[in-house]
Amino acid sequence: MHLFLTSSTDCTYATLPPDESKHCIRVLRMLSGDEIWVTSGDGVLCTARIVDPDPTACQVEITQRIPNYGAHPYHVHIAVAPTKNNARLEWFVEKAVEIGIDRITPLICQHSERISLNIDRLRKIALSAMKQSLQASIPQIDPPTPINKLLSEPIPPCPFICHCAEGERHTLNQLYTPGSDVLVLIGPEGDFSPDEITRCSQLGFRPVTLGDHRLRTETAALYALTALNILNNQ
Repeated sequence: MHLFLTSSTDCTYATLPPDESKHCIRVLRMLSGDEIWVTSGDGVLCTARIVDPDPTACQVEITQRIPNYGAHPYHVHIAVAPTKNNARLEWFVEKAVEIGIDRITPLICQHSERISLNIDRLRKIALSAMKQSLQASIPQIDPPTPINKLLSEPIPPCPFICHCAEGERHTLNQLYTPGSDVLVLIGPEGDFSPDEITRCSQLGFRPVTLGDHRLRTETAALYALTALNILNNQ
């Protein structure tokens, strides 16, 4: 079945917004009585039946609710420095949502090449990826956040930082405890500054390696996310 977004699922009848209605009725040519899935992005997945196939305000009857659909007992947070090319960060957001992520923070560092972003566009990309991958929860997409501000928040049990400075480091497989809340910091192409690395180390962030190859920022972020998802689903 197809998944559509609605403003609320806490009701017997729900109305799809105009763009969703048009796609459902005009593009997919769905009719009264057809079944679809709907969600408001809050983790509740609903089975619904079309009762009024209006292409501008399609009305559906919710027949079943599945709360906490696809929920897991851990929280995955990737904080990644925005890339100079916006399309690369947008690609990461799309793929990260498809794979499974709870929070993405565009991280502003001393060596960042970009400090402004169209967050509304990133959130739309995340929403589209959520629907395409048949999920019911929209991940949190933060506005551009200075690293010092992020570091002032509570630190999860498994905090990691990926940097290129000299020193001993291990893989996520060696350090991460599956099922634990995790935050991974991915720096800009110019890497984290020595002061930023020192500050993170003082707060308990452990340096990790993502292999011997030099990775682009968005590739490193997706690599780390994929590794965490594999470890959590073994």
